[in-house]
Amino acid sequence: MSDQRHEVIVRRAEQSDVEGLVACSGALFAEDAGTRDPSIDINWPHEHGPQRFASGVTDPNRLLLVADRGDGEVIGYLTGALMEPSAMRPVKAATLVSMYVRPAYRRDRIGRRMVDAFRAWAKESGAGSAQVTAYASNAEAIRFYERNGFASQSVTLEATL
Repeated sequence: MSDQRHEVIVRRAEQSDVEGLVACSGALFAEDAGTRDPSIDINWPHEHGPQRFASGVTDPNRLLLVADRGDGEVIGYLTGALMEPSAMRPVKAATLVSMYVRPAYRRDRIGRRMVDAFRAWAKESGAGSAQVTAYASNAEAIRFYERNGFASQSVTLEATL
């Protein structure tokens, strides 16, 4: 990467972005889940990501966004999914499944732009709520999501067996 900064564009992912999505997802797994959850397969993005992201580009119930430096280089991504209403929860919900921005770009408000785009997509898709999950030990991510309008709703407790 050169020192010259391009204008970062947040846009829907295309098939040509799959390699960049896999690279960013791999970096997220290594940095986040790989340091917090020993049960996670950190190779998952490289083994299954290409097919998963390729199918998600055209799936109307999924949102794949990329942060593109303006030259086609993917420096971040966000994936979201819609969950249809059920008898138990009669409200369509949108889940922010994963998000990553390369460390060199983290203070440039790219994450906020992607979350804003996710929330707009969720609302346009008829979702009544949006949710995101973060590891309890990832205080920086939790603060980020709280600054972007998310609030704690439940806590998951886990025991290793």
